[in-house]
Amino acid sequence: MKLRILPLTLALAAVFTGSAQAQSLVQLYEAAKGYDAAFKAAQSQFQANLAKAEQAKALLRPTAGLGATLSESDFDNKTSSNIDAKYGTRNATLSASQPLFRPANTAGYQQGLKQVGLALAQLKAAEQDLIVRVSQAYFEVLTAEESLAFVKAQKAAVAEQLAAAKRNFEVGTSTITDTREAQARFDLVIAQEIAAENDLRVKKLALDQSVGTQNAQPVPLKSGANLGQAASADAETWVQQAVGQSPSIEQARIGLEVAQLETEKAKAGHMPTLDLTASYGGTRFRNGNQSSRIDNKTGTIGLSFNLPLYAGHATQNRIQETVALEEKARIDLEGAQRTVAQTTRTAYFGVQSGLGQVKALEAAEASSQSALDANKLGYQVGVRINIDVLNSQSQLFQTKRDLAKARYDVLLGQLKLRQAAGVLKKEDVESINTLLSK
Repeated sequence: MKLRILPLTLALAAVFTGSAQAQSLVQLYEAAKGYDAAFKAAQSQFQANLAKAEQAKALLRPTAGLGATLSESDFDNKTSSNIDAKYGTRNATLSASQPLFRPANTAGYQQGLKQVGLALAQLKAAEQDLIVRVSQAYFEVLTAEESLAFVKAQKAAVAEQLAAAKRNFEVGTSTITDTREAQARFDLVIAQEIAAENDLRVKKLALDQSVGTQNAQPVPLKSGANLGQAASADAETWVQQAVGQSPSIEQARIGLEVAQLETEKAKAGHMPTLDLTASYGGTRFRNGNQSSRIDNKTGTIGLSFNLPLYAGHATQNRIQETVALEEKARIDLEGAQRTVAQTTRTAYFGVQSGLGQVKALEAAEASSQSALDANKLGYQVGVRINIDVLNSQSQLFQTKRDLAKARYDVLLGQLKLRQAAGVLKKEDVESINTLLSK
């Protein structure tokens, strides 16, 4: 009897129900930008860093203040003269100061300017991380959906093989062994189906949690989509891009520059400071006679000079501390460069390996299909046994599952490669979006 297998397209259609409401990768990424806690926290940190950079400008700007005092005295002399008088003083002063030479303030101002670059690098890293996390959750759902579809198709095929084995046993053309082998394989596929359904449920919950959407339905990959266009150039070209554009390296580089400026601030502890100062104030004195008072107004302008002479070796020790921290920052930068280079090479070779696996699995799928067809024919003419057909079915559907996963792994690997190189952008998500079914 000829074995009929449920068409895979029908199984996939059963799993991908509600495709009219399916969301593309770009749509879910945009939803995640307004929902993801880590990314929103990074945005808030970005705004905080920009405000901190603006604060640094105050170190070189003038300062001004207004001060006032009021005092009253009651003089009561219990003598024969019986003097009872009140005295008061009122004072108000407006003062201002403009730094003229303060090396520590200058270094602090330059450190503040570095905060802008640091904020941009941190936000860029957070956005790239969001792209990868959403894409990974997106592709994991698609992989789980296709795995479930393949398991359902395999269950239908094994069910027909089981029915055929039972019919052949009833008419005496096969043994009970064929029936029991088919039943055992059917029970195994049922267990696999339960596991696949649970895996899909978990993956969907993870995607919903990432994007803040209930029952998100990703769009599957187009049939025959070209996966290799993002793996151009060679590993060292990607590494060179990473050295110049990686957010991790940029943050480490800024960290070294800030540490160097901190050393300059520490050395400024030995240097003099010079400020321009000005003040204007008035004082009113009132004695016991209400009609007797004196008003004084005073305006001053001058220079304030200070030269540190001895601070208990605090400045020398502070310099030693900052020099050591500067060396640490330099080592951190070197470490970041090595890590990024290694990560980039690993990601690059991972993409290349994934592309090779896809081609190999495509060939294996065709070979497995031919093997299944041959085993089914051999079973019908009596040169193959039932277990041969069942094994061929398992091999075919396992290959299909591996191929589906390999395709999505390649897409995710391409994003991770661009993330490692520091060049991942929304346009890359849109590029992958064109490979998905509409």
